[in-house]
Amino acid sequence: MVAVAAVSDARAAILGRVRDALRDVPADEAAAADDGLAPPSPAPPAGGLVDRFVDRVEDYRATVTRCAASEVAQTVAAICERHGARRLGAPAGLDRDWLPAGLEVLSDDPPLGVDVLDGVDGVVTGSALGIAETGTIVLDGGPASGRRALSLVPDLHVCVVMADDLVAGVPEAVSGMSAAVGAGRAVTLVSGPSATSDIELDRVEGVHGPRRLEVVLVTATA
Repeated sequence: MVAVAAVSDARAAILGRVRDALRDVPADEAAAADDGLAPPSPAPPAGGLVDRFVDRVEDYRATVTRCAASEVAQTVAAICERHGARRLGAPAGLDRDWLPAGLEVLSDDPPLGVDVLDGVDGVVTGSALGIAETGTIVLDGGPASGRRALSLVPDLHVCVVMADDLVAGVPEAVSGMSAAVGAGRAVTLVSGPSATSDIELDRVEGVHGPRRLEVVLVTATA
């Protein structure tokens, strides 16, 4: 109880200082609601949500291919051919219409061992959300996203993102993750291929996740 009271007192003190700093704000200026939450991100111009997302994702050295829902399997096939991928892992709940014929697909049910995942050419997953402002893909551990190891061990990750699942910023995404968090599922935020830099800023890819990220962005339902 002492710790809770201390946190409450600290919050009250901070909010008090904010109010003092805003005393000279014009009376006709609308005040933000004091609900303790970050304000929603400003929405991009009409029609700009998809373009903003693509621009940010490509900034991370990932590749984005736009297609209609009926073209997902064809798009995945072209991506796999480009990377020489013939043996793929996939979540058990992935839409099977997204998987092209002619490829060996290993369903993650029962869960594939790390040695098996390390031996596949790549993995195809769906996603829960895409954040336009940061170019981040949210995997929520659900049937289409799959478990964390499935998308972290293989070197190539082909991720299907629905344009209808794009949100403007992080606050909206956090709200959208509430169901997965409440269910105790692991949530993974993917911002481009796995990469890190040493003290000299030399970039190294593929250290703690897939070195290649291919995003299939479904922008039309037909």
